[in-house]
This record gives sequence, C-alpha cells and structure tokens, in this order.
Amino acid sequence: MKNTLTKTLLCVCIFTLCSTMLQAQNNKRGWQLDLKRASLDLSSTNVKHAEDYQGFPEARLTADSQDIIKGHLDLTGDYFAEHFVWGNQLLLDYGKTTLKPVNGQKVTSENADSILFTSSYTQRLWKVNDFLGGFEAGPYAALSYQTEFNSQPGSPLKKVLRGEAGFKIFEGKYIKNLFVAGFAEDDFTYDPSSEKYGWQAGFEINQSIREGVKAVYSGLYRDYVHISRKQPIDLDYELSLEARLDVAVLKELSVAPFIQYYTAKGRAVSQRGENLLIGISFSFSHLFIKADEI
Repeated sequence: MKNTLTKTLLCVCIFTLCSTMLQAQNNKRGWQLDLKRASLDLSSTNVKHAEDYQGFPEARLTADSQDIIKGHLDLTGDYFAEHFVWGNQLLLDYGKTTLKPVNGQKVTSENADSILFTSSYTQRLWKVNDFLGGFEAGPYAALSYQTEFNSQPGSPLKKVLRGEAGFKIFEGKYIKNLFVAGFAEDDFTYDPSSEKYGWQAGFEINQSIREGVKAVYSGLYRDYVHISRKQPIDLDYELSLEARLDVAVLKELSVAPFIQYYTAKGRAVSQRGENLLIGISFSFSHLFIKADEI
C-alpha cells in the first residue's frame, strides 16, 4: 500500500509542476458549491446471475430482483483559478428493500451501497467556444476513496484508494465531463491489500429539450489490467450507464424518469453479472455558491 501511494503521489506532483507552466483562457473564478442532486429514486430492478456473484462487495451484482427505493446525493465543491480547477465531490448511494412473502420469512436486501469521495486537479489548457456548444479541456489527476455503509453478506467491507491521471473535456454546454485515464488502486478490502492497475473512461452529457426539461446521459467503463494479489471478488471489468429526463416542476425540485444499467465480469466467474433499473426519481438541487464570471 505504501509503495502504491508513494508512486501515485509522486506522479501527481510531477503532473502538477509540469502543467502549471501551461496557460489557458477561461472566465470562471473562485469557489462554487453545488448540490447537484439529492434524490429519492423509485424503481424496479431485474438482476441476472446474482447467484454467481455472492460474496462480491458490489451490491448491484448481488441484489434480488425487486421493487426498490434508493437515495442518492451528489455534492461538489470546486475552486476555479485562472489556469486550473481544484474539484471535490462526494457521492452517496444507498438502497434497501424489505420483502415480506406471504408464506415465508421477512427478507432484507441492499441493492445499492456506495460512498465515494474524490479530490481532483484539472489544468485549464484550452477553451473552445464554437464547437459542440463549447467546452474546456486539459489533463487531470485525482485521488479518491470508495467504501460502503455496510458490508455485503459473506464479504468484508469494501475499501479502495484510487489514484488516476488522464485527459478531460469539461464545463461545456453539452459535454459536462468526458475523460480517459489510467489508474492505480490499493484495495485493502482484504488484509494484506492488493494493488490493481488499469484504465477507465467516462462521460456526462446534457441535452436541453425545452425550457425546464433536459436529458442527462452518463457512463463509466473501468478495465483492470493487472492485479498483484488475486482474490475471489476481483473484477475483470465493469460498465455503468444511465439516461435520465429531468423535468423541473417547482424551482429546484424536479421529477425524472430514468434507466440505469450496470454489468461486470468477475475474473473467477464465467458469466457477466447484470443489473437493470427502470424507475422515477424525485430530486432537489441547489447552487449554494456560484463562481464569478469575468
């Protein structure tokens, strides 16, 4: 773990020193604190091959097929300087369902359980005004920590420290985030810990339909190339996709029908696990502090 952290921090420092010599043109300055989304999701999920993934610390693969209620929180605190953005994000997901069969015992199942905190540095190298609605672009580096509220039955509590570096397009009218990066993980779910290396890509795209209505598309693909100490719960790759239609109903309150798809392949499992959710979300958003426009 110490070796991985030392290498990651060294790469981040070199990246920061090199990138500060470059310049960009932009018009945001100062802190921006944004509650992007606090929501209550009502949905129905259909999980395939869950029996093959019992013991994996990933609730989306081990859940029962059921109707669920899930809470979600996305809070960001970003500092915009002339040549860089320091970003901080807290993502919380938790869903729990209690089943009460007529001729059976009460069964409780978690269908989502994740805590993710990320701190990132992004260099504001370029600002494009007349292409794809405009956007900024530059290299970035990030450190994140991921865990759970509760461990999954038959498995330890998930604890992962991840460092990543890559290239990002961001702050656009349509393209809110589009990136590709390499990453190094220290997975200390088990003791001794395991070092993992790979690459990932993700996106978030917004499309305005009409006033008060917008479509949001997001996704993340993560591929594990090397694992130093293999465990039964190790994944080969994972993919998550979401499409949501946000409809403003009252100021900062909105209703959003959505569809989510998650799939992953365990290294020791022959078939992919899948989780498909279709439902409706009731959400609240609020911009507490807005960065200055210059």
